[in-house]
Amino acid sequence: MTTRLLPRPYRPLFARRDFRRLLPALAASDLGDGMSVVAVAWLAVLIAPPGRSGLVVGAAVAAYALPGAAGALLFGRRLRRLPPRRLIAADSRVRALLLGCVPLAWATGVLHPVLYVVLLAGSSVLHAWGNAGKYSLLARMLPPEQRLAANALVSASASASVVVGPALAGFLATAVGPAWIVGLDALSFAVLAVQVGRLGDPGEAPATGVPIDAGRSAAGLPLLRRRPELLGILALTWAFNFLYGPLEVALPLHVTEDLHAGAGLLGLYWTVFGIGAVLGALAAGALRRLPLWPVTLGIIAGWGLALLPFGLGVPASVSLVCFALGGVIYGPFTALSFTLFQDRTPAAWLTAVLAARSAALLTAAPVGTALGGPLTAALGPQRVLAASGFATIALALVATAARTAGGRRAPSRPAGTAADRDGRRRAHADGRST
Repeated sequence: MTTRLLPRPYRPLFARRDFRRLLPALAASDLGDGMSVVAVAWLAVLIAPPGRSGLVVGAAVAAYALPGAAGALLFGRRLRRLPPRRLIAADSRVRALLLGCVPLAWATGVLHPVLYVVLLAGSSVLHAWGNAGKYSLLARMLPPEQRLAANALVSASASASVVVGPALAGFLATAVGPAWIVGLDALSFAVLAVQVGRLGDPGEAPATGVPIDAGRSAAGLPLLRRRPELLGILALTWAFNFLYGPLEVALPLHVTEDLHAGAGLLGLYWTVFGIGAVLGALAAGALRRLPLWPVTLGIIAGWGLALLPFGLGVPASVSLVCFALGGVIYGPFTALSFTLFQDRTPAAWLTAVLAARSAALLTAAPVGTALGGPLTAALGPQRVLAASGFATIALALVATAARTAGGRRAPSRPAGTAADRDGRRRAHADGRST
């Protein structure tokens, strides 16, 4: 009865008990990470020696994310053969244990900045594998026609955490302090580990008809080199995230220098973007009947168009509307990108390929953000925002031209069609012969 209230693309998902169990646990861990966006940096400020706050904050924020790229490379030979459920559980247990040590060290007075950074770095070392396991588990748990809707819900949860998490952390930090918020993040991953342990161990989704052959799986990056389309999706996503990076530097400076406003307006920009991204991610579930590649390229171009008004010096009210619309456009991108990988990757390779994807993308936005600093200093924030928009539109046009010049043998098809499944069977057979 309750499922009748849901949009039609999402109803079949909640008929599956394992998915109903998994989604709330994933949402809890997303919320924990959303709160830690504020808590990790704030706690670093509190424990930093005088005059070293910037260094400690930068090291803490980087340690909370970047070691996942190293973990994807260092542990690939051992972890790529594990079932997705065990990868999620391993990542969640490591994060729960090491993040849980942060409030304990704080309470006992031994939380030195070096110890803090080490705990954060250790907690994130398996994150690329945990993320890969999450989407691999969805691919095994669900038939192809339901994957985009599932990816959309998971993506919407992550977007919602960007809106709710920092606001909740700001409220709780006053009451309990940032160290205990990091402890709540640890608790959320403990919940995820327990819930994943209660799931069955699903095999390949029944509609694909491709047996899992872990013994023949190989490292993700060599596999990507064998599959030009997958490599193209990864390169496109990396460039898209890279071009997004300068925005995180330019937007705060645009608010303060060009609009002569304060933190309240900056927070409002990110709030309307986050709300738009949640709505856009939820709308992605209705896109499964459309060709995924053209829709993905359209999203990239649309996001670039949403940034162009910043370069025209429009009032804040207009740019807020554009940024909210940009969030709606941007929202479906993650779900569509993962669905393309799930549909184009043979089952035996999926976890390793998604781990390589996560490792590569962990570098994209930070590199773009690092470049955004000197660019903003040289050109000014308004021009950098506009340049990011123009470059993103150019990326969509170049990618479209590359696909056209590639002479695709068959037109793009919606996810989950019989033709797609036949193509995946042929890809799997090709992989066995290499």
